[in-house]
This record gives sequence, C-alpha cells and structure tokens, in this order.
Amino acid sequence: MRGFRLVAVVAGALGGLTGVAYGLFTEQSRRARVVIGVPDAPPLRADGVYGVFSGAPSGMEPSGMRHSGMRPDGGDGPGSPVRFAVLGDSMAAGLGVDDPAELPGVVLATGLADEIGSPVRLETYAISGSTTRDLSAQVDRVVADPPDLALVIIGANDVTTRLSIPVSAALLGAEVRRLRAAGIGVVVGTCPDLGTVRPIAEPLRSVARAWSRRLARAQRVEVERAGGVAVALGDLLAAEFHARYLHYFSRDRFHPSAAGYEAATSILLAPLCGVLRHEWWPR
Repeated sequence: MRGFRLVAVVAGALGGLTGVAYGLFTEQSRRARVVIGVPDAPPLRADGVYGVFSGAPSGMEPSGMRHSGMRPDGGDGPGSPVRFAVLGDSMAAGLGVDDPAELPGVVLATGLADEIGSPVRLETYAISGSTTRDLSAQVDRVVADPPDLALVIIGANDVTTRLSIPVSAALLGAEVRRLRAAGIGVVVGTCPDLGTVRPIAEPLRSVARAWSRRLARAQRVEVERAGGVAVALGDLLAAEFHARYLHYFSRDRFHPSAAGYEAATSILLAPLCGVLRHEWWPR
C-alpha cells in the first residue's frame, strides 16, 4: 500500500490544527512511514486451477499435491472450472505472505472448490497500491472476458491518499455495477480498520480508525445498491487483529501475515459460496 499521508485527513476530520498539533501529526506520519517502509518485492502470484482432480487416488495426485491444490498441468479437470477473479489493492493481492499457498486468492479458490465440488480457476487482477480510482482499469480487464465470480478488496489506500469518502464509495459502486452488468457475482471486502496498525501512533491512529470505518460504512451502502454483497472486514476482524497483533501482521507491521489473511478468508468464503450458488444477495 502507499505510504502514510494522513496529516490532511486529520486536518479535515478535526476542522483545523494548531501549529503544534500539525507538527505532532506530521512527525507521527513520518515515523509510521519509516517503520512500515516500502515493500521489497511485489506480491506473489499463483493463478491457475484449484480443486477436484480426476483419477487421483485418496484425494492425492501422483506428485503429492493434495485434492484441493493447483493442477500441475493447468487443465480444466472434470468439466470447465468456475472462474474466480480477485481485484483491488495489496490486501487483495496478498502482499505479506511468503508462500503462494497462503495467498488469499489461493485459499479462497481452494475453499470454493471444496464447497462446490468443482475446480476453480483463480485470476488475479489486484495491484498493490491501488485506490478506488485505479479500480476502473482492473474492471476493464475483467469485463472483457467475464468470470463467474469476483472479489474486490479496496479502500485502505483511499484513506492514506485522502480520497474523500463520498467520492470513494461512489466510484466503488459504479465499478460494482459494471461487474454485475457483465453477469458477474460480486463480493466486496470493505476497508479494513487502520486503527489496528500500531506503527501509526496515537492520536493519528484514532483518526485513521474513524476514517476507515466511515469509509467502510459508505462502501457497504453503495455496494449493496449496486447489487453486490459487502463484507465488513473492519468490524469483523479489528478486535482479533488488535488482540493477536504479532501473529496477524507480517514483518512490515502493516500488511496481514498468512494467519491474518486466513482470518479474513474465513469470513469471505461463505458469502462467495452463497453468491456463486445464487443464495446470497442484498435484500
């Protein structure tokens, strides 16, 4: 994700700052950027087909890959696979894990395959650093050859780059409408709670928490109006990420670890399955 530039967010949220307060927030933002740093490599990629293998005894391929793993030949398995696209920012892309098997897209594709009894083809369009303004280019690529199902995780960079909440939410709603118009089932993981990121010192962290939660609420409204399903990642995960900070964050102390992504995918799998089965839609 892009570096922290929250001073203007603070000013907007609090209605102005004294010189002393402005200096404090500037220093806190600088320290957070130093601690978090810049990723030394892009997210791992592991697109391909995951799921049920044909002719494999006891759920294993001769190569030793498990029943719910990637096909070594990239084949389609028994019947055409369900196509599953992942769009958004570094959290969608899985920045922070060391093993491709731990990527959220891979975990979800494998889980979907287990649940529906059919292979799933993972297609990752997410780009680290993306804001909702950048989502349109990803959606352009997706709707050109529509998959069956799409997951979008976006919003944290909108906070750090000071994109207004109404604009951000409206842009997301427009892109969800485009995906739905193409016949794609859509689940959106709304903005995570940036108040769990400890390199952001107080009081800046409280402002980041309030801003990200307001954005998540606005995102949910627009996503549901557009015909998608919203999952409130911040509301559902913040307490757990706060309590298990050392375990749930990666080395940069900003992006989730494999355990953190596992916690997120555990709450995303059910709505993804429901949308795929046409059982889970906004009322």
